[in-house]
Amino acid sequence: MAGRSLLTASVLLALGGCGGNDNDFENVSTPSPTTPTTPTTPEPAPPITAFDPDGTLDAEITWTTYGVPHVKADNLESMSYGVGYAFAKDNLCILADQIIKYNSERAKYFGPDMQPGSGDSAHLINDFGFLTVGIRELAEDNLARLSANTRAMLQGYTAGYNRYLSDTPEDEQDQACAGQPWVQPIDSVDLLTYALGVALLPGAANFLGPMFLAAPEGVSYLPTPAADPGAPGGLSPVPEINPTITLPERNPQEMGSNGWGLGSDKTTNGKGMVLGNPHFPHTGNLRFWQFHAQVPGYLNVTGSSLMGLPGAVNIGFNEHVAWTHTFSTAEHFVVYQLDMDEDDGQQLTHMVDGTPRKIYAKPMSIEVAVAPGTTITLNKTSYYTNYGPMIKVPGAFGWDNEEAYAIKDANLPNFDIIDHWLAMNMATSMDEFKQAFKDYDGVIFNNTMAASADGQVFYIDDSTVPNLTATAIEELTTNPLLIGAKQQAGFTVLPGFLSAFDFNGPVPYDEAPKYEGTDSVQNSNDSFWLTNLDSPITGVSPLYGRTDYQQTLRSRMGQKFIEMEAGSDNTFTQEEVESLLLSNRSYLAEDILPSVLAMCQSQGDSPVDVEGDMVDISDACAALATWDGTMNADSVGAHVFREFAFQFNNDPQWEVPFDLASPVTTPRGLLQNETTLTQFARAVQVLEQAGVAPDLAFGEVQFVERSLPDGSASGVKLPWAGAHNIEGGFNVFNIVPGNNGTLLPRHTYSPLSGTIMSADAKGYHINYGSSWMMVISFTDDGPVGRGILSYSQSRVYGSEHFLDQTQLYSDGPTLRDILFTDQEIADNTIAQMQLTSE
Repeated sequence: MAGRSLLTASVLLALGGCGGNDNDFENVSTPSPTTPTTPTTPEPAPPITAFDPDGTLDAEITWTTYGVPHVKADNLESMSYGVGYAFAKDNLCILADQIIKYNSERAKYFGPDMQPGSGDSAHLINDFGFLTVGIRELAEDNLARLSANTRAMLQGYTAGYNRYLSDTPEDEQDQACAGQPWVQPIDSVDLLTYALGVALLPGAANFLGPMFLAAPEGVSYLPTPAADPGAPGGLSPVPEINPTITLPERNPQEMGSNGWGLGSDKTTNGKGMVLGNPHFPHTGNLRFWQFHAQVPGYLNVTGSSLMGLPGAVNIGFNEHVAWTHTFSTAEHFVVYQLDMDEDDGQQLTHMVDGTPRKIYAKPMSIEVAVAPGTTITLNKTSYYTNYGPMIKVPGAFGWDNEEAYAIKDANLPNFDIIDHWLAMNMATSMDEFKQAFKDYDGVIFNNTMAASADGQVFYIDDSTVPNLTATAIEELTTNPLLIGAKQQAGFTVLPGFLSAFDFNGPVPYDEAPKYEGTDSVQNSNDSFWLTNLDSPITGVSPLYGRTDYQQTLRSRMGQKFIEMEAGSDNTFTQEEVESLLLSNRSYLAEDILPSVLAMCQSQGDSPVDVEGDMVDISDACAALATWDGTMNADSVGAHVFREFAFQFNNDPQWEVPFDLASPVTTPRGLLQNETTLTQFARAVQVLEQAGVAPDLAFGEVQFVERSLPDGSASGVKLPWAGAHNIEGGFNVFNIVPGNNGTLLPRHTYSPLSGTIMSADAKGYHINYGSSWMMVISFTDDGPVGRGILSYSQSRVYGSEHFLDQTQLYSDGPTLRDILFTDQEIADNTIAQMQLTSE
């Protein structure tokens, strides 16, 4: 990054040597509603009971088709008790794995490395990293200060999880972890630590490696062994430590989603409708799980949540409001370049506003397994500033007597998570739903789209974003060195020598980008800017993302659906929205396929010269000529276009360039030239390298295959319909060949370079993408929902709910009815249980 002399001098020159600290940058983020509504003020309800009054937890669990639990109880603690039990039945191993991850105990059970003996030090980095950010300590120190509702839900959920663990014989548990020493009872501190760790996924959690390396120049970052009287020389041998640390990514697991809120102007029945379509990994720590929670008279909510959220629904609906989320483009942290005090030879002092600030050293210790049944203790020092933990990345962020770097994460800590989603779950109107965002800031890294029974829609990016001062925003958007530093790093880097660049908490509700009305809101992971095409949002902090820029093909497909493909009266029915979601169309194909076929026809049987390799494209062209333009299982030749799309994306040859006046219809059109012809030939080379014929049906090429408990391939490949971002799909699927956030065994197939096609798999092994899909419509008789959890409720191999919804999607694709009313639940009950702690 830029050296101190250049960066500091540049900022000082721009500020005239000083900086203010006011925060009054212009904000025009809330357009007027399309149709003004008259707010109502309902009589306040008495507060929900948090803890069970007599200390005996009691929950009724009713399982319906596809293994969905409906949990009913008289208070939040008992409700969460039932949810925790039902969750553990389906996903015990995942949460057990995550508890040791965030409690800094991976090395204790699995040794220092991800690949044993490699020196990659992945588990050392994990354990020392989460000790450095201090989430366990924060949980221990703050649990008693949290709201009664949060404490009750944590306490009930962990009791339910532990009840399942104690009552269930090991041979009936998930065999991927049953009986392992790291599968232990948990408590509220464990679960709160986990929640605090999840909040760091788009921020500090990606900097654990740089924190591991952070040490002053000339000081070793390496851990040292604690005294061991039984070892030769009194010290245990240290395992090889040779990690490769590179510049972190903000979204390494490529979390994405589509979300719509349709209001009375856009629905045929004049009420609200929501489409939820999160794109998340199908294995690992970011799996969704569906459930229904009821506290009669107070709470009646159903939907899906990520692992370990104790009793609150992330994406779902109640009788009054439905909502969904998408991963935000916003930034949740700032890296600060410190101006070191050159008089401190130990490099442990930096300057802020001309005043020395100390860099604190903190000793840490972890246990590390070095042989079966044998652990040693390793000690290490981490370093902190007023901004946060110190970081170091070779070739990017150094630490010497001139400059050093620290990270400040707006989610460190975030204690609002449970209260925020619970308030959303309990909202009885759109006004109450909005109030949840005014009262809390626990949505972490998401956009929110919502619609109410009376046809209002609401959008907000209220993810936790640093509340920068006007001074910092001005410099960040105008200073060439700061602009360049952000482009180079991929995230915001600010000078730390003036307090004017620091932030105090997240951006408040009033200054977050939002829209409300009765027409529509949408997001497909582009920024807030075009949430509503008729009312672009501007004037918010640049940390929320860009405006005036080219949209992704997936965003353009979503906009095309909303703006151009409603019914004859320009409104949608629930069936029409579901049909669009599962249409598996390709925006790119709908734009350029005729031109690609014309290029094929012009080339004929003549081979294409690709760096001396003469490639015959005629068979691929013939297959593409029969393609129906969708990525459905019976679509012949769809993979030919996908591979062309991967090549096209490297150097797009658009006929009409991007035009800001037409942001969702440009760029468009294909230039038929030597570049696009060569791109098509390279796509053919990929298919030849993979051994995949061009005239196969797509379901023979794209598939889902589960792993056995030991991580080996099951051999059962289910045909899978669905598109990819690369071709402008909406219902998107992908492969994740690397780390899925857990240590649970699984098989993957390595893709070829520049594509997701695998030669070993002879196609696309899907393990990421559309997960919890739902379309919720409000009617005169209440909410009506259709949905599916594409990878099924349970990860327990052999369970009847391990593959049932997956098979349903493969045979379709289709959604299924979401059971919500008491009658629907009674008519579809497959099991019941009265769970009591007495």
